[in-house]
Amino acid sequence: MPQRDRVAAALRQISAGFAALADAVSADPAEPPEEARQRALISEWGERGLTRAEASALFRKHGFSPQAAGGWVRGDWLEVRGDGRRYLTERSLRWVEQEEPDERHG
Repeated sequence: MPQRDRVAAALRQISAGFAALADAVSADPAEPPEEARQRALISEWGERGLTRAEASALFRKHGFSPQAAGGWVRGDWLEVRGDGRRYLTERSLRWVEQEEPDERHG
């Protein structure tokens, strides 16, 4: 990889890190925990394919930066298919269907 490409990649990582840090610093203490927001996002998304703009809007609605989608792809929670739309993976859909331990016994 040429030096210029490595520098660009490093700057993108730094930028994503700053975005995550800004989100953490500006988080509203009354906001639901991250796991609850993840479950809500996945539940609302369902099995439909979303455009990049639609996915970004949904991430924002649930308190995540749109760049978080990249981490979801790397973690096998989200995939981009041949039609260019973003879909939740089977892993995501199974995870959200599982009940929380507190909900089962409470």
